[in-house]
Amino acid sequence: MNKEDTFKEKFKQALISTVKVISENYKINENNNKFGEQILKISNLENIKDKNEFVKLRAETDSEALKLKFSNNQIFEKNKPSKPSCRSLYKISEKIRYELLGSKMLKGVSQNFFENYKYKLNNLKEYKIEKKEDVDISEAFEFYMLNKFFKINLNSKTKKILSFWEKEFSNSFDKHLKYLNNNLENQEIYNEKFSKILQNMEIFLSENIEENNETEKDNEKDNNNTNNNESNESENAEKTSAEDDKIQRFDGIDDVNEFRLDDLMSSEDLENQKFENILQKKNLEIGDKDYKVFTTEFDEIAKAETLDTSEEISKLRKNLDQQLTSFQDLIIKLANKLQRQLLAKQNRSWEFDLEEGILDSSKLTRVIIDPYNSLSFKKEKDLEFKDTIVTLLIDNSGSMRGRPITIAALCADILSRTLERCSVKVEILGFTTKNWKGGKSREEWNKSGKIKNPGRLNDLRHIIYKSADTHWRQSKKNLGLMLKEGLLKENIDGEAITWAFNRLKKRKEERKILMVISDGAPVDDSTLSVNSGDFLEKHLKKIVKFIENAGEVEILAIGIGHDVSRYYQKAIKISDVQELGDVMINQLSDLFENKKKLH
Repeated sequence: MNKEDTFKEKFKQALISTVKVISENYKINENNNKFGEQILKISNLENIKDKNEFVKLRAETDSEALKLKFSNNQIFEKNKPSKPSCRSLYKISEKIRYELLGSKMLKGVSQNFFENYKYKLNNLKEYKIEKKEDVDISEAFEFYMLNKFFKINLNSKTKKILSFWEKEFSNSFDKHLKYLNNNLENQEIYNEKFSKILQNMEIFLSENIEENNETEKDNEKDNNNTNNNESNESENAEKTSAEDDKIQRFDGIDDVNEFRLDDLMSSEDLENQKFENILQKKNLEIGDKDYKVFTTEFDEIAKAETLDTSEEISKLRKNLDQQLTSFQDLIIKLANKLQRQLLAKQNRSWEFDLEEGILDSSKLTRVIIDPYNSLSFKKEKDLEFKDTIVTLLIDNSGSMRGRPITIAALCADILSRTLERCSVKVEILGFTTKNWKGGKSREEWNKSGKIKNPGRLNDLRHIIYKSADTHWRQSKKNLGLMLKEGLLKENIDGEAITWAFNRLKKRKEERKILMVISDGAPVDDSTLSVNSGDFLEKHLKKIVKFIENAGEVEILAIGIGHDVSRYYQKAIKISDVQELGDVMINQLSDLFENKKKLH
């Protein structure tokens, strides 16, 4: 194999790695050769040294990865329009949906979508356009979707093509755009809505009438109607499939200006956590459209066990237990109190002497004594206790160092164990930044000319100490990581709460509780030095207000040494961190005592 062939093979493997990571489809490894052949069919590897061909190839590959990740074929097929003429437009709409989700996942993907579509629009082949019949409706629809969903500005050539169909598209879709955008994450709703809109469009209704007339004439000429219809449907499906295959998929790379094979191969090393909460990052600005972020490129969502060695984490956990033996006894007593309260609410009761249900064995002696006695059945009453999840979001800022973070870790640990015994799922999260003084985000800002009011200017680090579906015993050690020297830095509360809220939002439990433990206002020197002094506080207030008004999640906060009631409706201040365990348990007890239904 010569040097050029070796390069192409490495490039192909890099594409496979990219698809594997983005789509989270790790089974690709088992059949690399077959998948490699599919990649070779996407585009021509002969021209990858050409910048535009290189970007195009990466784009098409990434698009396939996003399709694997976000597009369920069963849902797609179930909602496919019955009219063949609608299907190519329907396919474009789904392609735009999963590519748009991908562009919101990574900054580089978004940038490269723009580069690819820009190149495509500027290099359309010239052909004579005088009337509507000269325009390919699929092409015009793609331009409409790019403009409305991707917010891509059309040039004069594409505007002219779209102008022949724009009125029909606008009349049918414009009033539904907000609804469709709000349901990008829900493929079922999005596909079903698009299918209905397409089938109700006048252009397809009239087309359908013409098709029916032609079919009737054909039926008169041919007695074998069923076979002909099946044959026509098969032919139409093949034609539609052929047309659909012509639709190009575009995506991108993180930096189209600096093409290095080393950069491509590094895609295999992308951290899984960057994709774990992809849709939560998409909702970064929920409730506050004025809040700006300079870049999310260096942000991190990390599982605690990945931030240090297993040996070091075990040592930190041992240190945590040794420090707080006496305090732990007090908290355990309080936890037992909470456990008794919860279990009392979950006591099961039965209804007896029913005509149907489960046979009541206690009444069998009565039947044996007198066979003419009727059998007696029982049925368990519905539990009033709601299926519940509690998220503990702990401020991991530098000001929490020492006793506050130690007690917060132990309280979270004991509460997790207690609630788990009572069938209440618990998630323990932490939030800080990766660096002091802005980190790589600040460096990028300096390089870009120090634009005014850049927004949040630091690298976030959100930590998952225990996920809701992980057993306490499996994650017990992780909480010791809070004692790690150098972990605790700045605190940007608004985005951390948004992250925790979005994790809760996608859970199926009926009742969702978010408890925030912090020692005061959000502080990040890098951000506040180049924005207004209340930039982070304003964002925190808006986020909390949004969650409180939405009503999906109950949110409460405990301020250590600081009054946080100016941010939260349900808030309590403790002067001594020693009170934390008592307050956390009492606050949760009060919530569970509250019999007011959420829904």
